[in-house]
Amino acid sequence: MEIKEINKEPANYPARKPIQPLAYFIFTTRWLQLPLYLGLILAQCVYVYHFWVELTDLIGAVMGNQAALQHILDAVAIEGAARPTKIGETTIMLVVLGLIDVVMISNLLIMVIIGGYETFVSRMNLEGHPDQPEWLSHVNASVLKVKLATAIIGISSIHLLKTFINANAYDEKTIIAQTGIHVVFLLSAIAIAYSDRLMSGTGAHRGAQESH
Repeated sequence: MEIKEINKEPANYPARKPIQPLAYFIFTTRWLQLPLYLGLILAQCVYVYHFWVELTDLIGAVMGNQAALQHILDAVAIEGAARPTKIGETTIMLVVLGLIDVVMISNLLIMVIIGGYETFVSRMNLEGHPDQPEWLSHVNASVLKVKLATAIIGISSIHLLKTFINANAYDEKTIIAQTGIHVVFLLSAIAIAYSDRLMSGTGAHRGAQESH
């Protein structure tokens, strides 16, 4: 029985044009961003250390450690307001909100570090990796901007909630100003998402017209 080999035609890829030296040099300068992302990783380490210091002091204060208790009370004290004398539900809530704030800022750093490196420096080739973030598979500059805006709104919400909890310690103008700033962040995120949707729709419509 004669076996015939089936020759598969190679994919019809366009020939790669040689890159001019100047263009290649300019493209290579993207690696200048690498120290910036490494610096953000160091900032992430600082936040991890700060998180564990605050968490350790909170546990120590609940267990009766006086030094930890004083540190926690100093952390939640507001200038111009009466300093709390003991740890209570409100104090614990404020400390936990501070921990959540640290976590959300860390999430923001992760999105900037991984998404920015993937988008502007070099591919990480994480396709198929079990721990690949879901959002990284379709990340681009527009998606990254929307996600960053959403993360900033979450961080602003935590700060606004802390202000509302201590509303008696703030004047009306401060509360209104912080609320207005939060609303501005919210409207900015909506505007960014809407602009991205318009551009994506325009690009898809143009691609459909070219295919016809």
